[in-house]
Amino acid sequence: MDEIFLRNIMFWGEEAQNKISSFHVAIFGLGGVGGYCAEALARSGIGELTLIDFDKVSKSNINRQIVALHSTIGMYKTDLFKERLKDINPDIKLNIINDFYTDKFDFSGIHYVADAIDSMRSKVNLLVKCYKDKIPVISSMGAGNRINPEKLYIADISEIKDKRAPFVSNILYQLKKYGIESNITVVASNEKPFSQEKVSEIEKIVTQSGEEIEFNKIIPASTPFVASVAGIFMAERIVVDLLKKVYDFEIKS
Repeated sequence: MDEIFLRNIMFWGEEAQNKISSFHVAIFGLGGVGGYCAEALARSGIGELTLIDFDKVSKSNINRQIVALHSTIGMYKTDLFKERLKDINPDIKLNIINDFYTDKFDFSGIHYVADAIDSMRSKVNLLVKCYKDKIPVISSMGAGNRINPEKLYIADISEIKDKRAPFVSNILYQLKKYGIESNITVVASNEKPFSQEKVSEIEKIVTQSGEEIEFNKIIPASTPFVASVAGIFMAERIVVDLLKKVYDFEIKS
């Protein structure tokens, strides 16, 4: 095993590290949450990542996103992560999809999905797909409009403590229409969301297949602290879940 993963092996052992290298994880959204999730998974030794994001780095991303720098403004996040993650692990297999999520996405061969999408319709569609097809998924529910990472927790969607937060309540309402009220893992927060002002904009996207998508995007306040921790929470749960569910391997600590 490559020396870059030596410190991982010292904790969970070489057998687990070898198994981790066979996992394939798809990450939808490479912003504050998804970017840190991708980085942590690569540093864990995940063998294959599929990265899905249509966006370019903007100046407003710099306060919280790991690839957002003055030197990367205007560049596609997928391209930046391709270069960064290959620099971490040259042997990692990367599938880069510079596009918006649609129901045409092929999930074959994917062991786990990390949902870091921030638009409600696409998020609901992705979660419904994973639920119906029994694809393991962990979903980010509420990193925006918050400052305290200590308020984050991992739970089943049925166990979310504050269901009144607008983004969360809307997601839960839409999922309930499909009969989905449990059996989706989430990273949520029991911190009351707060923003000095409410900002929204109409976003228009043309997918690679030519489909035109238009939606009203609510822009949350975002601090440097919560999204990054949420992404790392997601990565840890993915690795541990896969070791347990796919290989029946228990981490001893």
